[in-house]
Amino acid sequence: MDEGGNEAFATGDAEPFDGTGRRPITLADVAREARVGESTVSRVLRSHGSFSEKTRARVEAAVARLGYVPNRIAGTLASTGSRLIGIVIPSLTNIVFPDLLRGATAALEQEGFQSVIAVTDYDQDREEAVVGSLLSWRPAGLIVTGLEHNPGTRRRLAASGVRVAELLDTDGPGLDIVVGYSNRAAGEASARHLVGRGYRRIGYIGHDLTKDRRAAKRYAGFRDALRETGMGPAGEERVASPSSVEAGRQGLAALLERVPDLDAAYFSNDDMALGGYFHCLAHGIAVPGRLALFGYNGLDVGRLMPQPLATIRTPRVEAGATAARLLCTGSPATVVDLGFELIEGATA
Repeated sequence: MDEGGNEAFATGDAEPFDGTGRRPITLADVAREARVGESTVSRVLRSHGSFSEKTRARVEAAVARLGYVPNRIAGTLASTGSRLIGIVIPSLTNIVFPDLLRGATAALEQEGFQSVIAVTDYDQDREEAVVGSLLSWRPAGLIVTGLEHNPGTRRRLAASGVRVAELLDTDGPGLDIVVGYSNRAAGEASARHLVGRGYRRIGYIGHDLTKDRRAAKRYAGFRDALRETGMGPAGEERVASPSSVEAGRQGLAALLERVPDLDAAYFSNDDMALGGYFHCLAHGIAVPGRLALFGYNGLDVGRLMPQPLATIRTPRVEAGATAARLLCTGSPATVVDLGFELIEGATA
């Protein structure tokens, strides 16, 4: 209890260091940073009791600087340790992420853990909010997608002492455990494959690269590999909406309107490429005789097309399972590159 008789948030001072040597930021740390008592910090965080606006501002500033997340489970459960793993993904509409969840949840169940899932819609501010919510329940670990997070998210993750696994990318520094593959290398391999097949007027159709940073890395690899051969993309079309079959169909139609002499189209993913294939069917464009199509992800729908899609197959289920096992078994910080597979298909 604080001096006002109110129950304070647990400080977490007894929480141990994790496998990376980090200690969780506690309520006591916030009190020292704000130069107030722990009971005052508790009252501010619960918006209960008396304190000045000046004091509130000092405490909130200290919380933001340290990345502190209140422990909402303390005092409510008697437990020797959490069996929860938080999983943060950008989308449920893209089959890539249900595949990741399938691998992760199966591995977690085998290890005796349960998952709590949150979706960000490719919004980094929303990611910060859901990461804060998950951390407040003191999970045993967090699985997040990608390596790029806003500064607030990075502070919270670093301050929490919770183990973190970042998935589906290895192009950059990680916070702790990293499991995935090089998106940039996948883009490079796609461009070199098309050039090696004799295509010279290669266009790009994609979605919002400012939100989907992994797609942006693939595009950069694709563009730079073309430039190494003395070429560049013959044309580009980027739709403002999220990736979808419809967006791919509309994107290819718009690009061909501007650049009718394309001989190949590289799409940001298989959903978009499938839409491009539908456009070709509807307008009598021979694939690959008149126009080659190349995707990314290696979805089953692409494999089952009348002409199997040329694409990059990524190990999404394996990535989820590997990350979950590493978290549950207390692996030290590491990078696991699972690689990818180029599928020649019949559309290029």
